[in-house]
Amino acid sequence: WTDAVAPKGPARTRLGAAGTPVVTASSASRRSFAASVSPGLGCLVTGLSLLRRKRQARARLWPARRLGPVVAGAGLSTARGAGDFEYRINLEGLVALCKRRGFVFPSGEIYGGYNGFFDYGPLGAELKNNLKKLWWRRMVHARDDVVGLDSSIVTTPSVHKASGHVENFSDPMVDCRESKQRFRADQLMWAKVEAQGREQEGEECLGYVSMVEDGNVAASLQKAAKKLQKKAGRNGELKPMLIKDMTEASDEEVELIPSPGTGKPGSLTPARAFNLMFETQVGPYADAASKSYLRPETAQGIFVNYKQVTYVMRQKVPFGIAQIGKAFRNEITPRQFLFRSREFEQMEIEYFIDPEADFRQIQEEWIQEMWNFLKAVGLKESLMDREVHEGAKLAHYARACTDIVFRYPFGTQELLGVAARGEYDLQQHAKASGQAMEYQVPGQKRKFVPHVIEPSLGVDRLFLALLCSAYDEDVVDKESRSLLRFHPCVAPITCAVFPLMKKPPALAEKAKALAARLRQRGWNVLYDEAGSIGKRYRRMDEVGTPFCCTVDFDTLEDDTVTVRRRDDPLEVTRMPCDSIAMFLDDECQLPM
Repeated sequence: WTDAVAPKGPARTRLGAAGTPVVTASSASRRSFAASVSPGLGCLVTGLSLLRRKRQARARLWPARRLGPVVAGAGLSTARGAGDFEYRINLEGLVALCKRRGFVFPSGEIYGGYNGFFDYGPLGAELKNNLKKLWWRRMVHARDDVVGLDSSIVTTPSVHKASGHVENFSDPMVDCRESKQRFRADQLMWAKVEAQGREQEGEECLGYVSMVEDGNVAASLQKAAKKLQKKAGRNGELKPMLIKDMTEASDEEVELIPSPGTGKPGSLTPARAFNLMFETQVGPYADAASKSYLRPETAQGIFVNYKQVTYVMRQKVPFGIAQIGKAFRNEITPRQFLFRSREFEQMEIEYFIDPEADFRQIQEEWIQEMWNFLKAVGLKESLMDREVHEGAKLAHYARACTDIVFRYPFGTQELLGVAARGEYDLQQHAKASGQAMEYQVPGQKRKFVPHVIEPSLGVDRLFLALLCSAYDEDVVDKESRSLLRFHPCVAPITCAVFPLMKKPPALAEKAKALAARLRQRGWNVLYDEAGSIGKRYRRMDEVGTPFCCTVDFDTLEDDTVTVRRRDDPLEVTRMPCDSIAMFLDDECQLPM
């Protein structure tokens, strides 16, 4: 409430929205008004004016500043130079923040939760919906070559058989016979530990170490190797370790590698394929004929509707079909919060092109388009990078693929993929269904099966990456605060409206009326009168609210309010109530 009351003296002029002059009433007129409202209130306001001046003096002495250097890996996110980014919060702290402030809850928590499933709370639902709306607006509404679709989650199993998912959609799995745990074989890392002994003894194998992949596999395995060396009573240097995953282990090595679940060798099984498709039954009888699947991706619903969309929307190649929807994968080991879960949401485009077109150029254009979108919604570019898939890393349907990866607190992982799927999917469905999937060039006899470029973005992974990018800590007026620096267009609460205090009732009534007026313009606006104004500001900072409007005694005289910015809390501006909506319109434009 640093600037809720103007300093004593003549009225001041400021610039409101769109450069509108705003006159702030003097302290004398305010005290006169307060005394007319309630006996003794004029003295209260005078005291508040003195308090305000003291706080202004402190603000000049202690301006807003960032905290000092922190230990790398301790938390998330303050840039200290180009490409240099340090963590201020770890994943556990981020999970706690999401739960405490209503972003994400474990699903079915009153029954102990359900691994791999999450519920989005009130603020999480708003943030997630804002991301989806912005993506749709930019990728569909802003283009004339992309249309939308919303296909069914459950469809005939013939679709997934034709696409190859029933046969090929699997991950390698390893079981621990003793602890009954299951691990993805390509994420269970191991190494042989060898000590360099006396020359006549040569190299000696001390054993094996293993761990589930995290952000720093080499350092963790090296630490485990040192413990193994100490346990064996050996000194000296260790031979450099060759780190592999369980898909590269021979049957003899599998028996010697310790299980992460028990720390003992001999309990792991060889790697085997595990199908990730969720099975379900359709109809009253549970038999082979009623078996179907929850879709593992949204893409197949687009491919089977491609011909109909082309016809009804009169689309010409190149064009795209976009979809936002849920997908399901029975992950072996769901982990890392929202990053790897069993139910998730995708934003995908299947962009159909001429086989003779330069698919690599078109793929690059979509990579850049997606990169720009991620930057626009608030991801830090210093945490983003590219990774090109080649050879065995390519999916069975892809001829080329480039990922946009993001450095999360737990390591660098895939956020978005842009794959060149060729004609694989359309040809597979043409063979299985007997329906032609060819496109005829208008005015020509030429026909072809289009090739496909697929930009695919996980909504939940984007949600998590945005939290990672937005989290920050600083000090304002000698008080530390944590905040989420969301872009105004994605923030779950666009603006908060506060009365300076509950009494007189005219303040609360005016604040409620302003909040209602802003909601009618489509903004998600929060009204709050509980606690001190400072505590209300801090609550809004922590959930990423970019603007707070405070109704004070001047408001009742001249219909202006103070507007506080989350990212510049010491600079508070007065603005006419009628200008707030226009101000929010200007501030919430997504950069293109």
